[in-house]
Amino acid sequence: MGLISNGSTIFDAGSMSAGFGGSMTFIKKLTASGSGTLNFVDGASSVVLDNTYKEYLFTFKNIHPSDTSYFQFNMSIDSGSNYNVAKTTTWFQAYHAENGSFNGIGYNTSRDLAQGTGYQDISTTMASSNDLSLSGEMKLFNPSSTTFVKHFIIRSNHMTDNPASNDGHCAGYGNTTSAVDAISFRMSSGNIDAGDICLYGIA
Repeated sequence: MGLISNGSTIFDAGSMSAGFGGSMTFIKKLTASGSGTLNFVDGASSVVLDNTYKEYLFTFKNIHPSDTSYFQFNMSIDSGSNYNVAKTTTWFQAYHAENGSFNGIGYNTSRDLAQGTGYQDISTTMASSNDLSLSGEMKLFNPSSTTFVKHFIIRSNHMTDNPASNDGHCAGYGNTTSAVDAISFRMSSGNIDAGDICLYGIA
């Protein structure tokens, strides 16, 4: 059964009609296996991160660290030669322990940056317990613009070392009007032991 609004067919047989919303195009999947970094560089290994799309989506699936550390990212304007774009960010979280002994929600000042060029934390502390991982997504808007700063929004959930569920929210901008053409993901120490990161372009 189709969905019709004001005389226009929006959905029919599970498909969206042309002109109603954009499409999502799969670009690249990187799988960690004791990896120091997972880097998406425009023009390398079939990666597209240019003006083809004005929005890009990274998805994180079961990111598992080799050591107790934080999952992080950074941006580059020189095809990955340097990952050091200045970033201003905000970071807040909601959390709840497995045994119910603690919970809360609030701003996390230890995770935000004010014109920091280092890697931005995506998670709080993750341990190397076999069942521990992080999943989530990062939206990056118009990275090829040479007029505007580069906005991003990240939401993820991970099992902390306590153990607890941590719903983390990070947003901000890379303070550069140069085109961002590479994104790097890593753990703050040790390797990304396992997990997938996929890149999509949003039309």
